[in-house]
Amino acid sequence: MPKTNRTFAAKGESWAEVEAALDEARAGDKLWNDPRNLRAAYDAGDDVIRVATEAFNRHLGDNVIFNTSSYPSLRRYEDDVVAMVLELMNAPEGASGSITTGGTESIVVAVKAAREWAREHRPQATAPEIIVPRTGHPAFNRAADMLGLKVVRLAESPAFRADVAAMARAVTENTVMLVGSAPPYPLGVVDPLPEIAALAEAHGLWLHVDACLGGFVLPFVQDLGHAVPTFDFSLAPVTSISADLHKYGYSGRGASALLLRDRAYARYQRFEFDDWPAGLYSTMGLAGSRNGGPVASAWAVMRYLGYDGYRERVEKILAIKQRFFDGIDAIEGLCVWGAPEGGHFSFGSPEIDIFAVADVMAERGWLCARAREPKALVLILNIQHAAIVEAYLADLAEAAAAVRAGQVESRGDEPIYIG
Repeated sequence: MPKTNRTFAAKGESWAEVEAALDEARAGDKLWNDPRNLRAAYDAGDDVIRVATEAFNRHLGDNVIFNTSSYPSLRRYEDDVVAMVLELMNAPEGASGSITTGGTESIVVAVKAAREWAREHRPQATAPEIIVPRTGHPAFNRAADMLGLKVVRLAESPAFRADVAAMARAVTENTVMLVGSAPPYPLGVVDPLPEIAALAEAHGLWLHVDACLGGFVLPFVQDLGHAVPTFDFSLAPVTSISADLHKYGYSGRGASALLLRDRAYARYQRFEFDDWPAGLYSTMGLAGSRNGGPVASAWAVMRYLGYDGYRERVEKILAIKQRFFDGIDAIEGLCVWGAPEGGHFSFGSPEIDIFAVADVMAERGWLCARAREPKALVLILNIQHAAIVEAYLADLAEAAAAVRAGQVESRGDEPIYIG
């Protein structure tokens, strides 16, 4: 009896029909780099988007797992990108790194490497634990869940930074890894990494710096003369760093760098298996087959912009951020939380319900994320936001006034980050 297809049609459609269906499906989507989007949109300009997209598309069908045979260009791209990011992070001679599919994979693989390292260097850690600041990324919990480790997540973030005293109290013989963020997503304030590094050194622990958001921002902030806590390999106890290429590195999505202080540590990161008919299977990350597009995109954008191109864009973002700071501080009851050093920040209010303000802003077409400790709106800036600062602040002032007057109540939406 012939099979009746209900969803998977027996006959294909023309490209014109498929294209029309795509347009229909996307009718309710937001434009990713609309200037009114202030959440996770990393737009460095139309020229950079063009470079990233062209390089991505040229390698769309190339598989990174065959970069030593069929696609040697991808090996060159990865080696070059890693070398540039290592230089940016002040890595010592003998450091190494690899490209992953994103910050979460970089963190998971770093935790895996720390676990394997600890089996040799901290054998007393029979039930290995990771100490993570309150604001540390959930990927550390994901990694621990997958790899059989325990996460000790701190309870508070005094002055919006990691609680080093609480971290010190949490260290036990089972501790194998400490974590600091530069900066963390919710608040944008760089953790006190020199103090965390001293703690790691005192106890002989692996220290990972999550610079997924700040890796392509903070070095240029420092270069522009602004104060930033030291966060990179300049701190001798820093063992590994994650820095996303597809955030402020401006590559096509699906690229992050995981860096190791010593290339000898790469053996803890690598997975190998050869007890099957096809021979040796060996990868540095979680993925097997992997699209070459993001790797090529990262290489092309870094060559196109150069150090000065990134520095110029960071300078513009800092100027935009200051305009936001000045405007927010001028609105009764609102304030920026902490002193964020990078390209994003959060703000809220000790007097009015900031989530009610967020509801009004959303109704007016502004897209931004929310955080709950403390309750806040999170703005992730790019250079295109120079054009909308005054419009945003005008709407924000009206929204705050309406909430203060009791004209608006929050719908109670909890912050959600779902992939």
